[in-house]
Formats: sequence, structure tokens, C-alpha cells
Amino acid sequence: MAGRPVDHQRRAELLDAVVDYTIEHGFSELSWRPVAAALGVSTTTLVHRFGTKEQMLEAILGRLRERIFVATSDRVGEQPDLATAARAVWTRTSDPQQGAEFRLFFAVYGRALQAPQQFAGFLERVVADWMSALRDAQGPDTDPATATRTATLVIATIRGLLLDLLATGDRVRVQDAAESFLASLEHEAQPQGSHGPAELPGARR
Repeated sequence: MAGRPVDHQRRAELLDAVVDYTIEHGFSELSWRPVAAALGVSTTTLVHRFGTKEQMLEAILGRLRERIFVATSDRVGEQPDLATAARAVWTRTSDPQQGAEFRLFFAVYGRALQAPQQFAGFLERVVADWMSALRDAQGPDTDPATATRTATLVIATIRGLLLDLLATGDRVRVQDAAESFLASLEHEAQPQGSHGPAELPGARR
């Protein structure tokens, strides 16, 4: 007899609840029984919805990435310039209320790097999501190679600043560095005598 078909809406609701649980408790000790107890479901329900524990972890990573990207995109707006997009991303990611979410993000990022074949989907999208958005923010007239190089620097700088902030808690120092970086983007967005796309200092060949 074939098993019951997966109710995708219910699975999505459960997945969001599992992600919330993991943000609060971490994933190093993630196992069926405590998750099921916290969500008020049976372990059989979780197995039916997600398969194996490894598959559940993959689903958590993917959903966490999606949630971060969507929430940050909502702050950016439909057609931002690069400086506006970068500031929106930093404002959302550095919000103290999002600290637990991003601590989990970096934890699972490290887990994915240790098992790249298992978490290939996460690693494929974790940079590509924002790469596309930040390239587009530089305008259609920007050379594609320049746009990619600049977007790469923006992603790496913001994630590095965020990791520093989470590791040290030194908000004053890190925010000062972030403001300097964001101001450089805003300055480059409006160079004298030109209205061309923004480019980071040092990004030119």
C-alpha cells in the first residue's frame, strides 16, 4: 500500500516551526523527540513530513536562507541603487532582534562547508541569491564583470562585519566600520560629473 501523500502546506507550516525551534535552541543537538515535543506533534509526523533527520536539516538550511533573503528584500524595495540595497541589507542583518537567526545562519553555513555534497543546494544559493540582486542594483549599463566583482565585495564585507558583530558584540566599533563602508558606496554612487553606477573603491582593474 502506498504511503499517504505529503500535505505540502502542512509541511511548510511545520518547517517554519522547526526553523523557529532551531533558531532558539541551535541545531547541534537537533533530534526528533525534543522537536516533536516542542511542536506538539509525534515523531512519526516529523518523519512522514521530512524523511530522515539529515533531510530535515537540509530543509531547515534552505528555509532559513529563504526567510533571510525575503525579509531583507522587503527592506530593499523594487528598484534600489547599490548603496540603498547594501544599507537595507546591513540594517536588517545587524538588527539585535535578528541575532539568534544569524548565529544559526553562520552555524549551518559552517556545517554545510563541512559536508558540501550533502548541502550543495544551500551552498549554491547562499551567495547566488544576493549576487543577482546586487548586480541588478548597479544598473543595466554596468559592465557585467564589474557588477559581479562589486557585488562580491559587498556580500563579503557585510557578512564579515556581521560575523565580527556576533562574535564580539562590539556594536559601536562594527557599526562605525559599517557606516564608513556604506558611505563609500553612497559617495561612489554620485561621482562628480557623472551619474554612472556605483563601484567600490579598489574594484577597478
